[in-house]
Amino acid sequence: MNSYTLATTLAQPYDAAVSAVRDALAEQGFGVLTEIDIKATMKAKLDVEVGPQVILGACRPALAHQAMLAEPSIAAVLPCNVVVRAVDDTSTIVEAFDPDAMMGLADNDALHRVATDAKQRLTAALDALAGKSK
Repeated sequence: MNSYTLATTLAQPYDAAVSAVRDALAEQGFGVLTEIDIKATMKAKLDVEVGPQVILGACRPALAHQAMLAEPSIAAVLPCNVVVRAVDDTSTIVEAFDPDAMMGLADNDALHRVATDAKQRLTAALDALAGKSK
């Protein structure tokens, strides 16, 4: 795990993991605003093959609103990116941008509270995923 991500590895094939990630995010009040199919994009733009991978742009509107009230420019790093990446046919890595990493961008107590809430929710989603894949 990198210092700027929260991660878990699931004992699930890619397609099942993507569905499980969407469900876990929804349970924590996040919706998926954007979806970028990395495999398809790399093939179309660069004619290179990469494994299955998707970036889900997850948003909990109340948190996004609080963050923008505290620091309007923080909108440049919204929504929260969650990456689902196939390792092989039976395991998948899920990584989310760690909201604490956002705190290096702004020294703001209100934003810190939002980041803490977002991190707790993302961590709960990843923990739920890890528990279900065992």
